[in-house]
Amino acid sequence: MNVDAAASLVDLSPALRVALTGLALALGPLAWVWARSRKTPIARRLQLLTALTLFLTFDLVLFGAFTRLTDSGLGCPDWPGCYGNASPVGAIADIAQAQAAMPTGPVTHGKAWVEMVHRYLATGVGVLILTLAALSWRERQRLQISPWWPTLTLLWVCVQGAFGALTVTWKLFPAIVTLHLLGGIVLLALLKVQSLRYSQALSESATLPLQDGTQTLLGFCFALLWWQIALGGWVSTNYAVLICNGFPTCQGAWWPAMDFHNGFAIWHSLGLNADGTSLSVQALTAIQMVHRLVAILVFISLGSLARQLNRVAALRSQARWLAALLALQLATGLSNVVLGWPLVAAVLHTGGAAAMVVLLTGLIVQTRSAIDTVSASKLNSSRLEA
Repeated sequence: MNVDAAASLVDLSPALRVALTGLALALGPLAWVWARSRKTPIARRLQLLTALTLFLTFDLVLFGAFTRLTDSGLGCPDWPGCYGNASPVGAIADIAQAQAAMPTGPVTHGKAWVEMVHRYLATGVGVLILTLAALSWRERQRLQISPWWPTLTLLWVCVQGAFGALTVTWKLFPAIVTLHLLGGIVLLALLKVQSLRYSQALSESATLPLQDGTQTLLGFCFALLWWQIALGGWVSTNYAVLICNGFPTCQGAWWPAMDFHNGFAIWHSLGLNADGTSLSVQALTAIQMVHRLVAILVFISLGSLARQLNRVAALRSQARWLAALLALQLATGLSNVVLGWPLVAAVLHTGGAAAMVVLLTGLIVQTRSAIDTVSASKLNSSRLEA
């Protein structure tokens, strides 16, 4: 990708107006939290605002998937505005001209609105995260959690903004789009940690002890889930979902011809190999088949984890949620192939993966807290004995 060409697609003149739109969107949640908890301790207000921001960020991830799956990512081919305007209203003539020149292209009035609404929502979430960080530092003396968690989240949302800009200016470069998807889910995990920290400070979130074997399985499943999400993003951003038109076979074979080298060459433009030639069917098949194979391992591992969690009375709710999300992922994953990648199934497939990350993040935080508590108790006991 030519850096100069990418830079020419960045027009910061509408940035302030886009930011003001995001601020206006964020005022609603901020006002709701203030009205609901204005007489409560600051930790309660921050916990409520963090939980609400987590919910809205989850919605943003789903809308990002909708934007990608409806091919609206280039509905406005510049950033952060739309043809130098803060909304598609001011870009009607430019959009009409682009659509007339390429009727089946990525620019239409509908796609432009989808893309800009996604940017407005992302800016609104950014304002909420900035507010959380600012309040955490201002009230750090009265809080029992470190303000560095909200600060880390704020820094990460800035990284996400950069990935969002590159997604447009680099014309849906698969590696960038995949990183943008992963970054959104990282943001969910960071907000979940913050939310639980506030709940623990308010003594509303109990620690959940696990046996060593189950704790190890939980860590393994968490890492494996991230790997599978990255593979799923790679399938989606390279449009390799429909390269296999059946299940469990692919192209009528259990092991079709595959090109792993070009399929997993990370640095290439959309639809092209690193040398500029078209990405082959064999390369796309390799991408899809690896995702399928790892999905089997994920299903077995997470199914085993759900079974182990169900044996602990305090964790049966999480176990059932995990089993339900696994079933959702299986159903939507099969639907994507068998039914030809329906939009609802594809969006839910992304949402299910994101929800599993939030669930496992919560389990890790709560169980690690239990381990830390036990360790601290043992340390204090040994000191007393000494």
